[in-house]
Amino acid sequence: MNDKQLRRNQKGGVSYAKWGYLFIAPFFLAYFIFTFAPQLLTIYNSFFENYREGLKQVGPNFVGFGNYVKLFTPDKTGTINILKYTGNTLALWLLGAVPQILIALLLAIFFTSYRLNIKGQQFFKTVIYMPNLIMASAFSMLFFTLFSNVGPVNQLIQAWGWSDVPIDFFAYKGTVRGLISTMNFLMWFGNTTILLMAGIMGIDQDLFEAANLDGASSVQTFFRVTLPLLMPILVYTVITAMIGGLQMFDVPQVLTKGKGMPDRTSMTLVMYLNNYLGGSKNYGMSGAISVIIFIVTGILSLFVYRSLNRKD
Repeated sequence: MNDKQLRRNQKGGVSYAKWGYLFIAPFFLAYFIFTFAPQLLTIYNSFFENYREGLKQVGPNFVGFGNYVKLFTPDKTGTINILKYTGNTLALWLLGAVPQILIALLLAIFFTSYRLNIKGQQFFKTVIYMPNLIMASAFSMLFFTLFSNVGPVNQLIQAWGWSDVPIDFFAYKGTVRGLISTMNFLMWFGNTTILLMAGIMGIDQDLFEAANLDGASSVQTFFRVTLPLLMPILVYTVITAMIGGLQMFDVPQVLTKGKGMPDRTSMTLVMYLNNYLGGSKNYGMSGAISVIIFIVTGILSLFVYRSLNRKD
């Protein structure tokens, strides 16, 4: 068949490309209306002074980078709040995400191992995923009740003679951050395990058999076969966990009653943002904080992506 006949047949055939564009059009339309346009509006609002003071509405007045300057201006105690809360957020995320990824990876390898051939996998998958179905606010209220001064944990400590007086778990930075990180770990490690299990099950089993025939140990098989081929799913998991961690709000908000106690050491960026969106409706400052969160998220996502996708 010559080129002219081929082009004639192609013209007379059915083009399915337009149907593909038609099917994905609703997603892009919804994204533009509900995500992209609000993002542009947020950036626009960050350059304006626009808030409510009592019954008086101030602005909108164009102030340029004035809102950003205020965010990075030290307060009366010499603390730059935006940096303090960024550090709090990253610390809380790392304390919960690192054990979450490691334990989820170990469980995924454990459940997908053909050598072990674990029975009742569906039951275990359901059990480890169940905490993810509980609302974060309910989880926080549960932990607040358990670790309050009159809660079951303090009652057990006093009954066993470990302490004569109740321990105020919410008065120490370490215990509050530990509780928040523990809740985030319990809520999300099951979801992470399922994702990593799906990634491992998608790897060709012939590669594992070949490694076994070549005398590779389990550790060598993991680092030479499993981990490199699992890296795309692992990168996705780490980045999505990081984005969720930077947007952490409901767990520390409920557990600390929105105060970030003690001494604002558990105050996150979104909690800080929510303070400006509360009574004063300060759209300018909240917009500036949102832009900073977006920039920090983009930089860290790029760093994680490049770090986990190195050629070596």
